[in-house]
Formats: sequence, structure tokens, C-alpha cells
Amino acid sequence: MVKEIRSLCIAVTFLALACSSTYAHENSHYPTATLADYVFACMAANGQRYDILQKCSCSIDYIAERLPFEEYERIEAIMQAQQDIGQRGIFYRETQWANDNVEKLKKIQAESTIACF
Repeated sequence: MVKEIRSLCIAVTFLALACSSTYAHENSHYPTATLADYVFACMAANGQRYDILQKCSCSIDYIAERLPFEEYERIEAIMQAQQDIGQRGIFYRETQWANDNVEKLKKIQAESTIACF
């Protein structure tokens, strides 16, 4: 009876760990298109070689570990809006919250460069 209870407890523990790991992974998942887009842009800036592919992949993985996708996506939208030449662009270029968000991503990107390149 004790062995059966112990086995059941171990099984429940492994199931709980598997579920929590899957949940964490699903919530931090970056879509494949986003990963590919980042790697292509990184390679365009740093060279079209296999070693650069590895370094750029490391870079986006580093970012994904530290920044949830929803936040990454929001900051990317802010950066695109900052490039607009009209009123909308001024709003995103001159507000502190927008600049703070962009700086957060740039800081993590700089850290990824140190870690991966």
C-alpha cells in the first residue's frame, strides 16, 4: 500500500511539473515568423554566414527568455510608429513611456550581443 501511494505521489509530481513547464513555454512562445524575421534582419546586418545564423538565433532566444512575446510585439510596434513622419510618430518619439519601452528592448538586445557574439 505504501509503495502504491509513493508511486502515485511521484506520478502526480511529474505530471504537475510537465504541466507547469508546458504552460510556461506556451506563454513565452514567440511565433516562428517572428523568430525568422529577427534572424533574417540580424543576418542582413551582420553577414550571411552560418556562424552568424547561430549567433542571431542565440540573440533572439536570449531576448525571448527575458521578454514575453506580447511585450516584444508592443515594443516593435512602438518602434515602427516612431518612424512615422506625422503626428502619430511625434507622439511615439516624444513620450517617456514609449522611449522607456524601446530602451528596455535595446538593453536586452545589447546584452544578447555580449552573450551571443
